[in-house]
Amino acid sequence: MSTARAGSRWIRADLRARKGQAALTVLAVAGIVAALITAVTLLEDGTNPWRGLFAQTEGAHVWVHTDSSPQGVLGGIDGVAGIAGPYRSAPVTVVREGKKDPASLRALPAEPPRVARPVVTQGTWLDVARPDGVVVERSYAAALRLGIGAPFTVIALSGERHTLYVRGIADTAEQGFYPEWTPGLAWVLPGTLDTIEPMLGRSEWVTGLRLSDAEATQVVSQRAVVMLEDTLQRAYTWREVRAAMELDNRLLGTLLALFGMVGLVAAALALANAAGGRVLGQLRDLATLKSMGFTGGQVALLLLVEHGALGLLGIALGTLSGWAVMVAVMGTTSVAPIPVLAIVAGTALVVLAAVGVPAWRGGRTPPIPAAPAAPPRGHLSRLARLALLVRLPPALVLGTRDAFTRRVPAFLTAFGLAVPMMMITIGLGVWATLDNFLSHPEQVGQHASLYVRPGKLESAAAKALSERDRDVAAVYPGTDVNALAPGAARSVRVRALGTSIQPYPFPVVEGRMYTQPGEAVAGQGLLDLLGLKIGDRVRLTVGGTPLIVRIVGRAVEPDLDGEVLSVGLDSLAAKDSVPPEFYALALRPGADPGEVRGRLMADSQEGLDVQVAVNPADRLSIIRVVIVALIVVLALLGLANLLTASALGLRDHAFDLAVLKAMGLTPRQVMATLVTGTGLLVVLGVAVGTAAGASVVTGLIDLQGHTSGVGAGIGRPPSPLTLTVAVLIAVGAALAVALIPARRAARAQVPVTSR
Repeated sequence: MSTARAGSRWIRADLRARKGQAALTVLAVAGIVAALITAVTLLEDGTNPWRGLFAQTEGAHVWVHTDSSPQGVLGGIDGVAGIAGPYRSAPVTVVREGKKDPASLRALPAEPPRVARPVVTQGTWLDVARPDGVVVERSYAAALRLGIGAPFTVIALSGERHTLYVRGIADTAEQGFYPEWTPGLAWVLPGTLDTIEPMLGRSEWVTGLRLSDAEATQVVSQRAVVMLEDTLQRAYTWREVRAAMELDNRLLGTLLALFGMVGLVAAALALANAAGGRVLGQLRDLATLKSMGFTGGQVALLLLVEHGALGLLGIALGTLSGWAVMVAVMGTTSVAPIPVLAIVAGTALVVLAAVGVPAWRGGRTPPIPAAPAAPPRGHLSRLARLALLVRLPPALVLGTRDAFTRRVPAFLTAFGLAVPMMMITIGLGVWATLDNFLSHPEQVGQHASLYVRPGKLESAAAKALSERDRDVAAVYPGTDVNALAPGAARSVRVRALGTSIQPYPFPVVEGRMYTQPGEAVAGQGLLDLLGLKIGDRVRLTVGGTPLIVRIVGRAVEPDLDGEVLSVGLDSLAAKDSVPPEFYALALRPGADPGEVRGRLMADSQEGLDVQVAVNPADRLSIIRVVIVALIVVLALLGLANLLTASALGLRDHAFDLAVLKAMGLTPRQVMATLVTGTGLLVVLGVAVGTAAGASVVTGLIDLQGHTSGVGAGIGRPPSPLTLTVAVLIAVGAALAVALIPARRAARAQVPVTSR
């Protein structure tokens, strides 16, 4: 029989003998690779829908909103290759199934423009033969559950109602997805818009600039701002739209990358432990192979092929799983080829390196088939001496001694359990942070549960009606305005809520709350954008009026990547703050926002527009699913390490089980000895991993919050009860798994357990 054929038969026989451990290894590696591929795909711009939409729609790089039409003004700027518009746009309120949502009606011709043209995905574009038609942006249509032919009832600022009908649903790279980007967007014919809103003073003009070089965006935007300074309302660039369309991809991708990279280390340890344990348990088989004519290199190659094949199979399954996840979750079949190839190649190298050293050691096995594999000898560990001093039962003393007889495998086993447990603890911390968002929304800027817009009523009447409700604890007048940022050539959001005397309780984590006009608190994203710090003064322009404020604090700001400045309503000019656009309602503890909303709508005879605040944690619910999936993968890694440690302990006791029984130990005591040796390593690894995870989880979450613009101060560690339960489950499950082979070995005859 040839050596190749004999070797393949030996590999198949060995894999059949340990099906469970081999399957765990494959699944663990597959889970890690899938997580890494999903992470890098989410972090790549390839999954950002903006890129494809921008190319498909011939999108504009700069968008400016002005009071009057800038016809012919912007075409002479160097670097402008094409212009979209100017298009007239009017604010309206869309009424759908008893709910009211803000929208912007944009007038576009029946012939789609060349630059920044919406791409119809359902239905048809506007038709002069059907002037009552409207084309709705896709995310806005999804939020309102609109289909082709559905009525689209709008209320103009004059209070008049007009019913249009949805003729098409389209994608655009002009703005981000609703509701993260408001108001919603819809297109109508110019004549239709003139009918709905005949007053030019109640509308604005929107112009898009397509540039010959995207890198010149900043320069062109600054020139446009200077040229339109008297009429400019706001300006933004393709970079803000791209960031808005990313949604939570980067947060999810970062979490997956962190789990994947650390999990790869744990997988390498699991493979190294498994290969090393099998080499120790197969010394007689390896010696027999050498006596049959196998060289040391051939034996090492056999081991490398056997254990490396499991890892490579896991890589293949993980690659397919990662692609399947992107198709199912993101709806895309394209993945970034170069990063994916790098992940596959890097993981393959890690796998081969992890099993290469044990394989090389196995190749050096001497060709002496009858040589017994005696347990290693050495001095008693300090823990074993302590067990003797406190007069623990003999089974526990022997198990304590055996736990650390092989120092290097014991360290690798404990470390291999500590790494997954650390990542599980970090995952529980992310879960606790999301729970904190839900249970304490005021800590992420949602002290108010409802937002009331006057709708058909006067502003004062809306306020009085809100204050009369028995469950409303406080009413804060508010207005959102766009302000031009100095040097940024773009607009930022200024949120005026409450007054300096009665400020809205923003969650200020650095500095202090504003207490007088001219003071403000800012989100981390705004501080980073403008290069500011607490104590600095900043000059903004709101509708041509300068707004000079001193930043006195930093607030946790989950909206608009933290690029928000919050002030009191009395810091704005009267033309921008009177009357307030909306009222933020803080409810009494235990009040149901849905019930209060229904009551306000009934009391106002559907005259008010009342919206329930959307908690940021609701948008991140997918992260909980990811955490559960990753905990399962990490548990598989820990289980693979545990099985290796159990197999190594049984191998060391294969020849002394009879001695233990001759010493008077019952099968139950022998089983306790075996479980104790493995259990001590489990307890050590779980305890160290839990402590390490608990010590870094808050800092990691705050670091992510800082880089995403939300700001530090949001991280929460798992509760002591959660950690205690997690540790008990981990240790209990590990001991239950270790108990199965220990019970089988303790009851077996010595010739059966000897190998």
